[in-house]
Amino acid sequence: MTSILLHIHDDSGMESRLQAACDIARATDAHIHCVQITAMPNLVAGDVYGGAAMAPSIMAELHEIDMRMRQRLEQRLHREGVSWNWRHADGDIVSGLLSASPLCDFMVVTLPGRPRRDMSDPLDLAADLAIGGRTPVLAVPDAARGVMITGRALVAWDGSREASAALRLGVPLLKHAGEVHVVTVEEAGKYPFPATDAPEYLCRHGIKSQFHSWPQDGRTVEATLKAAIGVLKPDWMVMGAFGHSRWRELVFGGVTRTMLRDAQVPLLLAH
Repeated sequence: MTSILLHIHDDSGMESRLQAACDIARATDAHIHCVQITAMPNLVAGDVYGGAAMAPSIMAELHEIDMRMRQRLEQRLHREGVSWNWRHADGDIVSGLLSASPLCDFMVVTLPGRPRRDMSDPLDLAADLAIGGRTPVLAVPDAARGVMITGRALVAWDGSREASAALRLGVPLLKHAGEVHVVTVEEAGKYPFPATDAPEYLCRHGIKSQFHSWPQDGRTVEATLKAAIGVLKPDWMVMGAFGHSRWRELVFGGVTRTMLRDAQVPLLLAH
């Protein structure tokens, strides 16, 4: 692990994102790329009621706010004793983060959780970033105080391409976990790969894991996974991001959408 992209934005999830990135950087000797995007408010960008005429003054004010935040966080990063640099750009936040991400090992953003109600709530970015790019996304609950990457990890496995991508891309972090639990919810005939492929793959990378075939007992897959989380109590989790066309009503499949909304542990997502 060498490179972490940290999303910088003044919201209630900033502290948890910062702590997560610093925890992982210290545990893996990684470098943190702080990426701050100044985005024009939608109403102004859309030129509603002549908003374009106000754009220069609004952007100047936003730049001043972002600069003050940068100064605060730079002082904090110096105290944290980690390697870091800062990158700032104007434009769309998702596009800006994706543009900065190709040479990063993963991006740290905030787990969406509840719907966004005011400006202090974290932006809902995890879905668009996981589907839109090739860099894994670590979505951290906004109430978290760091990530215990050396603790217990849970891998959600069903043999799909998305789960396979998440497993492969999660290996650098999984090597640091104290325990790795692979959980599968058997759905007969759904995927061609046997459930034991995941533990065997991890073993070839020097990662010991415990395999669990969790009984569905009439529940949905997402409810079964949540039950497994409740029993195993992982410190973080790896899972595939199942996506549909952006033009469809649902951006994410039911399992991923539910986990993004309800999970209380950091999720490493890949598509």
